[in-house]
Amino acid sequence: MNICFIGGGNMATALIGGLLKGKFYVPEELRAVEINADNRTKLQSEFGIHTSADLTVEVKGSNIIVLAVKPQQLRTVCAQLSPLINGQLIVSIAAGIRASDISRWLGTPNVVRCMPNTPALVGKGVTGLYALPKVSDAHQEIAGNILRTVGSIWWLKDEVMLDSVTAISGSGPAYVFYFIEAMQQAARELGFTETQAKSLVIDTFFGAVKLADESKDDVSVLRARVTSKNGTTERALLSMEANHVNQHIITAVKAAAARSREMGDELGQAT
Repeated sequence: MNICFIGGGNMATALIGGLLKGKFYVPEELRAVEINADNRTKLQSEFGIHTSADLTVEVKGSNIIVLAVKPQQLRTVCAQLSPLINGQLIVSIAAGIRASDISRWLGTPNVVRCMPNTPALVGKGVTGLYALPKVSDAHQEIAGNILRTVGSIWWLKDEVMLDSVTAISGSGPAYVFYFIEAMQQAARELGFTETQAKSLVIDTFFGAVKLADESKDDVSVLRARVTSKNGTTERALLSMEANHVNQHIITAVKAAAARSREMGDELGQAT
């Protein structure tokens, strides 16, 4: 089944790379519509797929259409795409825009909405998926297989939960990067060079995540094991608790979920 990517940015690039690397598709089965000439050249040279700035040309003959444009651009793209829809599976990775709105804009019920995150760029992504009721099991399987090439997938029965996925895993890498930034700054202020600080902090995160993933114990137990009475870790955690770091993180994640809902309302408003 041929796939046409509308948009050739980072996430589309990650998916194309995953599909080809896993030998699920050959370059002749993939194509991309991208208005940026440099991006088209990059996709052609890196993957050998056909690219064009002409949406009409590339959509013809495609069984699957992946919407990989910015949310603010999606309605305009759908207006151009609507006359070309004829039973294709529509997979959207545009953040915030609900499947029902995409379905209304395109005039098709065959829509799967996905929320991947940026670690997909290194094959370690997490993607939440929601399919409209009329999407067949076969098409759901295809959509899942596409996103599985860049990491793990989570099927959701309620689209509202995609706002929660957006807040946790979609935005989550930024929270981790924020914490890494703070740790690196602390390391520099404690006498390490830029290079040393980065290596020390990144390796610490890698090790801690691997331990949390492989251990049968809850992370609260793992944290307690590091926290000796009257020790250095306890002093640091007491400082965080005094500043309500835990609650601030929870509040921030909930704020991200609320913003995801707002975006759905704003960008999906009926004309």
